[in-house]
Amino acid sequence: MPQPIVAVIGRPNVGKSSLFNRILGRRQAIVSEVAGTTRDRLISQVQWDDYEFILVDTGGLEQDPEGSIREKVQDQAEMAMTSADVIVFMTDVTEGLTHADQMVAERLRRTEKPIILAVNKVDNESREFDASEFYRLGLGDPIPISAYHHYGIYYLMDQVISHFPPLDPFPENSDEEPDEPIPNDPGQLKLSIVGRTNVGKSMLLNAILGEERSIVSQVAGTTRDALDTSMTYGGHDITLIDTAGMRRPGQVQRGIEKYSVIRAVSAVNRSDIALLVVDATELAAAQDAHIAGLAWDVCRGLIVVVNKWDLVDRNARGVRERAVAKVRERLHFMPYVPVVFTSALESQGITALMQTALELWRERLRFVPARELQYVLADAMAAHAPPVGKGRRRHNRLNISRLRQVDVNPPTFLFTVDNPQLVHFSYQRYLENKLRTSFGFDQTHLRLIFKK
Repeated sequence: MPQPIVAVIGRPNVGKSSLFNRILGRRQAIVSEVAGTTRDRLISQVQWDDYEFILVDTGGLEQDPEGSIREKVQDQAEMAMTSADVIVFMTDVTEGLTHADQMVAERLRRTEKPIILAVNKVDNESREFDASEFYRLGLGDPIPISAYHHYGIYYLMDQVISHFPPLDPFPENSDEEPDEPIPNDPGQLKLSIVGRTNVGKSMLLNAILGEERSIVSQVAGTTRDALDTSMTYGGHDITLIDTAGMRRPGQVQRGIEKYSVIRAVSAVNRSDIALLVVDATELAAAQDAHIAGLAWDVCRGLIVVVNKWDLVDRNARGVRERAVAKVRERLHFMPYVPVVFTSALESQGITALMQTALELWRERLRFVPARELQYVLADAMAAHAPPVGKGRRRHNRLNISRLRQVDVNPPTFLFTVDNPQLVHFSYQRYLENKLRTSFGFDQTHLRLIFKK
């Protein structure tokens, strides 16, 4: 299932970035007393009490200098709510209930999405009493917190998690195997088209569809909303999701474009495979790696689409090999990602792209019987035993007793071990490579889980 998206919204300088850092457990967002410090997007994957979700820190909802409060606040709140599954609405107890807070609350009350009202900077009993003023917003019980002093954070997160879909834990004591192998029928495939601005995403969508479904423009950032288009290819139902371009950090403007980036993140999250479109004349930019990392974080399939290939001297010796090498060097953490060359302007390479997407989709739905997995596990451990952990205490070597596949899309493998803390990342990578070579997982992300 797609990971829930939690957006932190509120006026400038109410402590949104401090809360972002506190939940994340590290100082990633810049915290300053200057209002409006957060100008570019801050998006990170968070794990909290066995739940994984995407946390989004947003810029402050500001009043228009000319006094157009309603239009600015409503537009930005609308876009934040469109993408998020849960919204944390932050206010400031030291400034009290403001008119801007009331304008945001007026729109929030009409939404069906869960709203958590957090009153920040509550660091003494007097301020905790003052927090009761925010009951007037009509958004339920205000939760007093202090992001700086780590007060009330756990209770706040309990309220956020209560709105997530229930976990579907893997059975730890069950010896039962699936009654039927997970079907290999691709079914409904969702492809998101992502990439930096002005790399030809909308033109690629039109080339795939063979019609002018999206506006194609040379102006970077023309597409602001994620557009869903249904189609059939090779007898398979496919949904194409075109998204707004993601700009380099520091170049995301306030307002509509900022939240269009969040929508692009949401599109990757709800797709099965992301088509990362890059410009053939500007290969493997740093932002391309950031977008690929997003797909890797949420375990989505990824295909690198080198577009505008018509602008390159394709007759030059080794030009394609050098391009692939440059992409793989930048995406070194995903060496299995397929690379396809297209020219959306000339409608070239589209067939190869769609065939690659279907091959990757089938690979992500592949199911391996437990018996075959046990044989491969035994061979892997015989060829390369797990390393001994630090210290001289007994039973300091990892013991893997069982391996079985528990899910597809992505293929998910559950290792039953005596001590998950003894799993070294190098041995985990060794086991992943063994699964890839044994069962032909050549292009997809694999998810390995180690449980006691």
